[in-house]
Amino acid sequence: MLRRALPRRPEARRMLAGTLLSAIGRGLTLPFLFIYLTDVRGLTDTRAGLVIGWYGVVTLALSPLGGTLIDRFGARWVVVPCLVIEAIGTGSLALVHSTGSALLVMTVIAIGSSAIWSGQNTILASLTDDGERQRVFGLNFALLNLGIGIGGMTSGAIVDTARPASFQTIYLLDAVSYLMPALILLTLPGIGHRLGHRSAGTGPSNGGYLTVLRDRPFRRLVIFGLVLTTCGYAQVEVGFAAYAVRVAEVSPRVVAWALAANTVMIVLAQLLVIRRIEGRSRTGALAVVGAVFATAWLVLGVAGVVSTGSALVAALCVVACSAIFGFGETLLSPVMPALTNALATDELRGRYNAMSSMIFGISGVIGPVTAGPLIGAADGMVWVAVVVGGCLAASLIALSLRRLLTVDQDGRATVAPPTPTPTPAPTPA
Repeated sequence: MLRRALPRRPEARRMLAGTLLSAIGRGLTLPFLFIYLTDVRGLTDTRAGLVIGWYGVVTLALSPLGGTLIDRFGARWVVVPCLVIEAIGTGSLALVHSTGSALLVMTVIAIGSSAIWSGQNTILASLTDDGERQRVFGLNFALLNLGIGIGGMTSGAIVDTARPASFQTIYLLDAVSYLMPALILLTLPGIGHRLGHRSAGTGPSNGGYLTVLRDRPFRRLVIFGLVLTTCGYAQVEVGFAAYAVRVAEVSPRVVAWALAANTVMIVLAQLLVIRRIEGRSRTGALAVVGAVFATAWLVLGVAGVVSTGSALVAALCVVACSAIFGFGETLLSPVMPALTNALATDELRGRYNAMSSMIFGISGVIGPVTAGPLIGAADGMVWVAVVVGGCLAASLIALSLRRLLTVDQDGRATVAPPTPTPTPAPTPA
């Protein structure tokens, strides 16, 4: 399955290797930023939250500019500088000592990260055809989670709030990891250039984001993504953790086990999933994602109901919720970017990918803000009802998208049927 998922072009394979290397560094630091700012650098919980929120705001504000620059100059000349800026910012986290310095450093990191994801997706899309693109995006997501898992397990054995140097070490290692994909891109001078001039017979589009937003199928896909991620991904960091600890009354250690189960599910299931969905309707797969996410939240709701009677069952439900959610991610991760790039034109591919990545930024602002009040109502049952209903609504939106797509865009004709072996004509007597 791994051999089948690998892209044909060696340049794309090297890009995937860069994803894995940078993800290991990201995993070193991902779970610990809040703890580092509060327990090591002495920021209050409120100020640390504002610093992290500021990063999200800056990233979201700059993402459209990143898409425009990718289309105008090529992803190569945007991604490489952004990776270097990200490395400088991440390494500088080792030196923060106040709220002001933390805000400055997070601003630098946000500038770097604003175009990396959309730029790398644009490059991968340019190196693959529609028949293999879905597999490659799925493998990219699996490698991302594998790297984060390796980094998280490594840093868990290293960091200690009593030793600030241990945190400084992981941030410096994370900075080095961001330079790996930049070095790989520098060794591939033939990729990542402007795509617009490759479209035969057409000049560059002047429509920009207005043209992207006039694309009715893509607009429907964006609506689907906003609803799904607001009731799905955006609830993981705040809603899931808060409900598990406050309503289901499990320990933070159980939450850590649940997140580990999520990573294991993604790494083990991704290759099987991308093989099973190949040649099948992408909108159907997206509808299944909404149903799977809704099931995960229902299982978490059961944890809150049974917590008073059985702490073990509640803990198992919390872990099961995260694992089920991970299975839904294995469906979403290959299909969403593949469908985005099936709808995109070369002239506007950077903007399409930037808009797609902005979905997660917008929902990342809406989700945490709404999760707190909803969990505080009716012992969290209002929150469960809202997120389950939202995920199911996303499924309906995905199904409504199918009639707006061609068969090729929906992924139902990406696998060519086997060519029958010709039967030799009988020799005349």
